[in-house]
Amino acid sequence: MTYTMKKLKIIAYNLLLYGYILFSVPPMALIIILCALIDKKGLLPHRLSTLWLKGVIRCSGVQIEVRGLELLKPERSYVFAANHQSQFDIPVLGVVLPFQVRWLAKESLFRIPFFGWALRATGYIPIDRQNPRRGLRSLEAAAQKVKKGFSVIIFPEGTRSPDGRLLSFKSGGFVLAIKSGQPVVPIAICGTRKVMPRGRLWVTPGLVRVKIYKPIETKGLTLRDKAELSQLVYLTIKKGVASGCR
Repeated sequence: MTYTMKKLKIIAYNLLLYGYILFSVPPMALIIILCALIDKKGLLPHRLSTLWLKGVIRCSGVQIEVRGLELLKPERSYVFAANHQSQFDIPVLGVVLPFQVRWLAKESLFRIPFFGWALRATGYIPIDRQNPRRGLRSLEAAAQKVKKGFSVIIFPEGTRSPDGRLLSFKSGGFVLAIKSGQPVVPIAICGTRKVMPRGRLWVTPGLVRVKIYKPIETKGLTLRDKAELSQLVYLTIKKGVASGCR
């Protein structure tokens, strides 16, 4: 394929993706909100959200390879901890994890018309990074959801890596894991930074690899163990990123 053809292909995927987002978000958000009024557990809204994320992946031309799903038990709930390289980490994880997953999301996202309303209706948890006390309440709310059988995804780095290297981990997500008493699952994501680097909204189709590691039990741990737990997850994900998630 020539350089010109590759450029045209990328342009076509971006037009398709942003057209899909523009025209699908308002009606899908309203459907999710209505379903949330009927389904108080949020199961149907979550399925609709996953369906919408699958559309994002298809329209972007991204292909996904997953390893390690066999290590997880469908009947359990988990705290998934992943590295964060791109906005595309969210749709990728939303599609590959066959669990009732809830996210800790920036509070500002919940103020976006339609999109933010759907986040709240689906049961996602707003977190205020500027207010430690409110942030702690969000972690408590997330822990309660995990105890009720939902899984939660956290990005321990707290922000997207600008160059792909793993940033130091924040402790909040591991407080959540210990309080919930459920296992932490390290996940390494490779390739999303090439699809959509930090600071850019232009999508380049490509291959994304996701490596899921064996769950780490947290039963019996106390908050004094959060640093050791964080370090174990950090080293596991770092190994995965270094190997290209193979």
